[in-house]
Amino acid sequence: MELRQIRYFLKAKELLNFTEAAGHLYISQSTLSQQIKQLEDELGIPLFNRIGKRIVLTEAGAVFSEYAEKSLLKSQEGFLALRDLKELKKGELTIGVTYGMRSTLIEALIRFSKQYPGVRVNIVFGTTSELIEKLSHLEIDFALTFATGAQQKIFNYIPLFTSPMTLVASKKSDFKDKESITLKEITELPLALPTKGYSTTKFVTEAFESNNLSPQILIEINDIPTLLELTKSGNWFTILAQTTVTEKDDLLTIPIKGKNMIRTAMLISLKDAYEKKAMTVFYSYLNVK
Repeated sequence: MELRQIRYFLKAKELLNFTEAAGHLYISQSTLSQQIKQLEDELGIPLFNRIGKRIVLTEAGAVFSEYAEKSLLKSQEGFLALRDLKELKKGELTIGVTYGMRSTLIEALIRFSKQYPGVRVNIVFGTTSELIEKLSHLEIDFALTFATGAQQKIFNYIPLFTSPMTLVASKKSDFKDKESITLKEITELPLALPTKGYSTTKFVTEAFESNNLSPQILIEINDIPTLLELTKSGNWFTILAQTTVTEKDDLLTIPIKGKNMIRTAMLISLKDAYEKKAMTVFYSYLNVK
């Protein structure tokens, strides 16, 4: 059985017409028919019923098609693996990232792209739940986000660093000299938080609930840059991991006292997916061993 025969079979199965399939494959109909017949002879069972000019999969053909598609996919992965053995002169990498990890990503991306300018990098920002969904459907190669909840068995989780949770305040506020703050003190402040779906919001909500506290959440928004701008006005406060706020944001970050008020940054990838060479090289720029 040859890979070529499997491709021919799958195209015939897709179009259910030998003439059309042969045209798409740029071969003659007689060549296609001959190759399919050889495949059937080797398997010892018909894969198609021939009804005039039409063809229909037999029961055996339907069963075989499942494995044929997997076989073709595995062979394509093999070709990708061999291609990636070259020096990353070409390639593509799609990285999912939450806003709180942007500075980590930017530092690594600048160094990686300088070394491998031929590799195209696509950056997808989203909430943790959105990125996990995209990762499970192979829409991104890996995600940079903060740990949340129980770990799923289909993913690899690599810890990168930890970051304290902080109250974020305007420099106009009276918190300039405050070294830390409690959750109870925060309940007295007007809060603007990310919307549900952000791991930060889930973390913060659970922290207040576990301490039987009710925060004053006045605004929820699904855009972190806008959230930071609102906080800068001095009318609201927010709660974010310290690494989410940079010096350029011109805001105060005050560590929150309490048990487990620390977030762990994670690199998450799909456990059984083929790992591109570009991925493993990029990991090294994130100091992943």
